[in-house]
Amino acid sequence: MDAQPPPQPPAPAAPLDDLRGRIDEVDRRLVELLNERARLVVDVGSLKRATGVPIYAPHREREVLDRVLGLNSGPLPPRAIEGVYREIMSGSFSLERGLSIGYLGPPGSFSHLASVRHFGQSVAFEDLGTIDAVFTGVFRGHVDYGLVPIENSIHGGIVETLDSLTSFAGRVQIYAEVQLEVHHALLANCEPARVERIHSKPEVFSQCRAWLANKFPNVPQVPAPSSSRAVQLVCEESEKGESRSAAIGSTLAAEIYDVSILFENIEDNPNNITRFFVLSREQAKRSGDDKTSILFKTLDKPGALASVLSDFERSGINLTHIDKRPAGRTNWTYTFFIDAQGHRSDATMQLALERAGHHCQELTVLGSYPRSQRIL
Repeated sequence: MDAQPPPQPPAPAAPLDDLRGRIDEVDRRLVELLNERARLVVDVGSLKRATGVPIYAPHREREVLDRVLGLNSGPLPPRAIEGVYREIMSGSFSLERGLSIGYLGPPGSFSHLASVRHFGQSVAFEDLGTIDAVFTGVFRGHVDYGLVPIENSIHGGIVETLDSLTSFAGRVQIYAEVQLEVHHALLANCEPARVERIHSKPEVFSQCRAWLANKFPNVPQVPAPSSSRAVQLVCEESEKGESRSAAIGSTLAAEIYDVSILFENIEDNPNNITRFFVLSREQAKRSGDDKTSILFKTLDKPGALASVLSDFERSGINLTHIDKRPAGRTNWTYTFFIDAQGHRSDATMQLALERAGHHCQELTVLGSYPRSQRIL
């Protein structure tokens, strides 16, 4: 029997230099195409300024993202494609007209992080200090848009935002919604064994209770007004000398204040989502998959609240959220907030609003906006 020839090794892969050269050529074409797109954006910006069309349009943002994600066949994951295009759109905003975004600070807060993730790096961000100041900044035109937290999946509604929605009802519009996956990190400029105190918001401590009990059971927890202020405190201490403090905050805050990340993703519940509203002076156009937020105070009569909710049901409108706040000086009277599926221009929504209005002393549409489909 003839001897079989030894198996041949597989053909060598393309040399690394050749692959890198091909990547360089793709990069060259990408930059050419991006600038071709940018030149079209400049023309769009000129038309928008001439006709008064808003620079940022949530319904158009939805169209662009849905289209490019539908074109993606991999291997890049959808989240990567969306991140690239959010930055492309951010650069487009700056070419059309520079935008300013007001947020609840200090810098490095989760409101700041949500603003950056949603609007990209090419717009200007303004720390306005408080939620009410964000509403005021939008109303007075000091910023183009504002971003405020409205609801957390663990702690529920944000009362400061609900109160400001009441105060500014009809003067500021809800223009879009943003969902942010909240991950906490332990930040310090010393080794973990040298940490003598940990700063953060009380709510953050509660979200990391089990992890802290396991890793730092005997280290005092020091309340701070915000998680980003906690990181500021660690930074200030570091500048004065050796630091023995840590903070729980965002990785963005670590970058801004030059504080090292000791541990990431220390929250006990990995499904910690905060929902934000984008505020505007304009109304958002219909996207085809929208929500409408409504504020109302019922008449003082039996069954008024049940009648309002029933009117939306009879009109075929699904309610996705309901919250309440005390209505004012009179005890046991409330202002209710609901989110309903659909746009204020839909015939079914208009019918529901008309019916519900018969049972209300006040009913105000706070805004219709595209429903957030993805978590940043």
